[in-house]
Amino acid sequence: MDKKYVLKQIGKNIQKARMQKGYTQETFSELMGVSWSYVAKIESGILNLSVGKILELSDFLNVDINDLLEI
Repeated sequence: MDKKYVLKQIGKNIQKARMQKGYTQETFSELMGVSWSYVAKIESGILNLSVGKILELSDFLNVDINDLLEI
């Protein structure tokens, strides 16, 4: 499986979870204490997130980590 594909899928899953909570990228970034561009890079699959960061995102979004990692 291609790394770019996996990162893009994880980014889409994070975006979907964020949108289901009703957060814009800007609001979400403020709540998470990160920049808007950081969130945009996560959701576009540019950033290679650590497992710890994915776990933090799943906790914050109140979704199972498996939902974020689903390919």
